[in-house]
Amino acid sequence: MSPFAIQLINGCLVSDIEEEDRNSFQALQQLGALEETDGLWKLRSIYRVGRLYIGKDGKGYVEAEFKEQKDLLVEPDDLRGAKHGDVVVAKRIIARRGRASGKVQLVIEKAHLFTIAYTHRDESDHFHILDLRTGMPTHAVMEGMDLKAFKLGTVLKVDVDTDKVLEVMGTLDDPKVDEKISLALYEREDEFPPECVNDALKVETEVTKAEHPYRIDLTHLDFCTIDPVTAKDFDDAIYFDREAYTLYVAIADVSHYVPFFTPIDKEAKKRGFTTYLPHKSFPMLPRELSENICSLKPKVDRLAFVAKIALDRTTLKPLHEEFFEAIIHSKHRFNYDNIDAILENGSEGITGTVAEILTWLLPLQKITVRLHKERLKEGFDFRSEETKLTIDAQHLLVSTEIETGTPSHSLIEECMLLANQAAAKRFTGEGDSIFRIHEPPQLLKMEDLLSELASIGLYVEEYEDSPSLIRAIQKEAASMGLASEVDAMIIKSLRRASYSPHNIGHFGLGFTHYSHFTSPIRRYSDLILHRLIKTQLREEEEEASYLLRNIEPLCARVSELEREATKAEWDFRDRKFARWAAEHMDETFEAEIIEVEESAKAVLLGDIKGVTVHLRGDNVMLFDRVRVKISEVNIAQAVIMVEFIEKISKDEMELA
Repeated sequence: MSPFAIQLINGCLVSDIEEEDRNSFQALQQLGALEETDGLWKLRSIYRVGRLYIGKDGKGYVEAEFKEQKDLLVEPDDLRGAKHGDVVVAKRIIARRGRASGKVQLVIEKAHLFTIAYTHRDESDHFHILDLRTGMPTHAVMEGMDLKAFKLGTVLKVDVDTDKVLEVMGTLDDPKVDEKISLALYEREDEFPPECVNDALKVETEVTKAEHPYRIDLTHLDFCTIDPVTAKDFDDAIYFDREAYTLYVAIADVSHYVPFFTPIDKEAKKRGFTTYLPHKSFPMLPRELSENICSLKPKVDRLAFVAKIALDRTTLKPLHEEFFEAIIHSKHRFNYDNIDAILENGSEGITGTVAEILTWLLPLQKITVRLHKERLKEGFDFRSEETKLTIDAQHLLVSTEIETGTPSHSLIEECMLLANQAAAKRFTGEGDSIFRIHEPPQLLKMEDLLSELASIGLYVEEYEDSPSLIRAIQKEAASMGLASEVDAMIIKSLRRASYSPHNIGHFGLGFTHYSHFTSPIRRYSDLILHRLIKTQLREEEEEASYLLRNIEPLCARVSELEREATKAEWDFRDRKFARWAAEHMDETFEAEIIEVEESAKAVLLGDIKGVTVHLRGDNVMLFDRVRVKISEVNIAQAVIMVEFIEKISKDEMELA
């Protein structure tokens, strides 16, 4: 549900309405759709707010928000121009033919403000403007210009209401247009508004201890950072006190530099997350902050918000957890490859600061191995693989690499998990914070997956609940050599993790309390959590009340923004794969079938990893090895079609 819709249902103060929602709020007041109770404005009971779905018959349905409700039927004549996916306010009317019906009164959030389209000629040489999302004809007009004069494949941003061309983005034969398309489709931003950049430039460029007398000085401790080679924004640094068996997780103190409701904060809230493409990141915060004063760079003082966690030497359970504002001085910047090399080859010959850090880092790594093993008693270890793309200066795909978790990744992950849990445990879970939740799967859904896996001979007979069934499936899959493939199917069958003001725990990790505390440079959820913890430390009840007043719509907002950022990253990846496939038309590849339900999908097996294709041809079974030929590539929609040639026998696979 949209954040504004949640406000309309729960009630809100006029001052809490976001700027982009104020016109809708005023329109609803004029319609008489709102009532005021104890200073809070909310929808009258005769009105319903929800997302509109329109069927092939033209009838609309406003989705029910509560199990006691039924979807509200909206006849075509009562849609008032609302489109599929819009969030609308509808007024209930006398039931028609025994079901709840209504009329759309106002669109409060459009599914899309614009469409991305392109110029095209079909096989009959007829000119069309095609919607890039759907491939269906759409409309576009440009004052003083005949769109037929544009080069075929010209990409246009078009206003959904007026059909006016807002921007000529480029042409499909230019690989550099992919970035613009992926960002536009999922409303991700590149440049920051001038007021944000100006405010960022006014922020101090170095930390002066004398200006922060109330912070705890930890600059004497040997903190270090461990990040990817290409990282520029260092969110976290760690230090482990071997004598006290205490872990320090220092996190960039973004909330110090980004006060609530400032231009930078508003823009961060709008973006929600940093979006990462293979060649470039699109940050949540201006780079003047994210890659400079906020980043925990080595050999300079930095402000940090620290989680200090004392561990039991035997059980490794936290004995004491505290949070405080501090100043740290990271002594060294490692990357994951550095640490993995040391863990594999030893530290012989290493001297100086790095050697000093290793006196506590290597024992900490052994502790995190134990923590990981202990965590898996309640949580799960899904063998997910990520494909890293490398593109050249022309934005064409050069190579791919499968990234899997390494010991150095696990070291940092376990430290961050401890800090995230400690942050979550400070709150009751009854609407007083922002939690990272993962709901348990329904047993019925997992049994559906089990039925699908039976087609490949994977059977599980004894289980008590969803967790035991998942573990049993994983055990059988590992014995069949299909661990990563089946884990991918399990992940698809689980609910997505999301943000909520109500704590229900995190099923996948096996935690009763969990939040996101450790990445405020790139996640708005973490920034909000920092502010909430600081209100506790400073006993600022009024400030906490203000932050929590709209915590439910805020959780909905960041959950949706997370999905959009991920979709943009996936869309860009698929566009690069499509361009690569277009250069390999009619070539033959080995592939593995990964989906057989509606239409078969397969992953190509070759030097270029992670390419998903749609399969035409004979019946195939899940995880079959097959030969296919690339037969068609739709660059606009990033779809690769292949033709089935033959199955690969087990004997042939063993000989390969």
